[in-house]
Amino acid sequence: MEWIRDVVKNIRVGEPASYRNLTVFPLFGIDLKGTDYLTLDEALERKCSEVTEVSEGGSVPELKFVNSGSQPVFLLDGEQLIGAKQNRVLNLSILVAGGKVVIIPVSCVEAGRWRHTSAGFSSSESAYFAEGRARKMAQVSNSLHSAGRRDSDQVRVWRDIAEKSSRFGVFSDTSAVRDIYNHAKAGLEDYSRCFSSLAGQSGALFAINGKIVGLDLFDSSETLKKLFPKLLHGYGLDAIDRGAGDRPGEEAACTPQDVAAFLESIVEAGKEEFDAVGEGKDVRLSGKNLTGAALVVDDRVVHLGAFAVE
Repeated sequence: MEWIRDVVKNIRVGEPASYRNLTVFPLFGIDLKGTDYLTLDEALERKCSEVTEVSEGGSVPELKFVNSGSQPVFLLDGEQLIGAKQNRVLNLSILVAGGKVVIIPVSCVEAGRWRHTSAGFSSSESAYFAEGRARKMAQVSNSLHSAGRRDSDQVRVWRDIAEKSSRFGVFSDTSAVRDIYNHAKAGLEDYSRCFSSLAGQSGALFAINGKIVGLDLFDSSETLKKLFPKLLHGYGLDAIDRGAGDRPGEEAACTPQDVAAFLESIVEAGKEEFDAVGEGKDVRLSGKNLTGAALVVDDRVVHLGAFAVE
């Protein structure tokens, strides 16, 4: 379990940037110069991988990922998959080796559809909203601990989406979370114009209304650069939901001391290790007001995600 401690202890926190009620702290950690894996978007674009239902009948909590290429493919916790019989979201981060077929655990984010609109899935430009990722991450950890499965609480996932849809005034025929993002597109584009990844940056910590929400850290600045726009949409949707006002004043600002305390809580969190789906180890983190997970492959933390929870 030293992997997590070593990675977190080596993080350097950069100067934050803020827009309205969202603040982003750049994280500089281990930065492998070039990666040996593709992202999901890259693999789908090159047509060396595909995501489909597990069978003609389908199974809500599972999809089939086929990597017919030679390079591993990295799938990020919270990435949305659009199409087939209903839209889904990944329950955890996964690395699939070249030439492998893996059944991947997912949650449904479109309760009102169970019919094919396409043979396979495409990916979304937006990750699942951070509040939902945090709750789902804790649910999957509990499922692993108690039953050895990687299940979310599907009913609660649907309820989270329904409640957010109601707050945004979005009423979708299929109760798809994607429709909330479409409704909030202009606001999300504002955030996208105001934030970007920096040279050498391999992670980001996000705060809303002066309170830390979570962080995502990768083994390479290249990976962060590719996935940062998706992550920003996920955190940005929550920022809009919680009220986007002016830049937070000092009394509401997230301080470097807050960030240091959050990073220390990751180091101090309880950790439980499982064989990963695909390659490596799946390390689940739990602590007071914290949930997290890390994908570790060949003693390398490919992805670490952690969230503040009530």
